[in-house]
This record gives sequence, structure tokens and C-alpha cells, in this order.
Amino acid sequence: MDNVNYYIGVGRRKTATASVFLKEGNGKSEINKKNLTDYFYMEPSLCKSIYHPLRLFNKEKEYDLLIRVKGGGFHSQAEAIILALSHALLKVFPEYRATLKSFSLLKKDPRKNERKKIGHKKSRKSSQFSKR
Repeated sequence: MDNVNYYIGVGRRKTATASVFLKEGNGKSEINKKNLTDYFYMEPSLCKSIYHPLRLFNKEKEYDLLIRVKGGGFHSQAEAIILALSHALLKVFPEYRATLKSFSLLKKDPRKNERKKIGHKKSRKSSQFSKR
């Protein structure tokens, strides 16, 4: 490893954007100046899924995470964090690319919200058709 303080990874999902600052430590994690479990209080299972890239290589207790996330909902923020963490791990260990790729952790989900069209109530829903 270089003499760099931390490694940065960026991930996006829908309208959520996450920046992960990965540095050597003892496994502490902080999201927007809050504890991980306090931030995802609605879905405690998301806390476990965020650590998935680190858990693959048994590095959970070796790195501290400083995460900044904005936009989207809880699930899209969690997926953006997972993608950002995978990108940050690649900067530390480039040889992990094949494993991360096989678990689909490097692929960005391209699905976005479809825009509303003129004359429709929503993006595809139109008003009820009346023959007479």
C-alpha cells in the first residue's frame, strides 16, 4: 500500500450518490456523521449488506469507512454505498477485480425513474378512455 491516508470510491444508484473514504483502522463506520446502525434504523439488514464487499475478503475489521451519501431512498443509498466501497477496494487491491466482478459488485444499475409525459397522469398512465 502507498502512503495515502485514504482511498476514495464513488457509487450511484437512481438519484443516490455515495462517496466512500476507506482507510486502515479497526472497522468503524460513519455515514453522514452518524453511526451505521443509527442511519439505517428502518432497515437493519442494510447494515450487513453494505459490508458485503469487505466480507468477501475478510477485511471487515481492518478498514474504517467514512461515507457521505445524498439523494434517493434507503435502498438506493445502500446500493450506491456498496458500489462505492467496491471501487475503493479496487484502488487498494487491484487483484480483487475478478472476484468483485463475479459477484456483480462493480456493475452500476442503469435503471432510472421515467419522466412524466404531457397529457398523461404519470409516466405511462393516461386518463380513462371514454367512447361516448
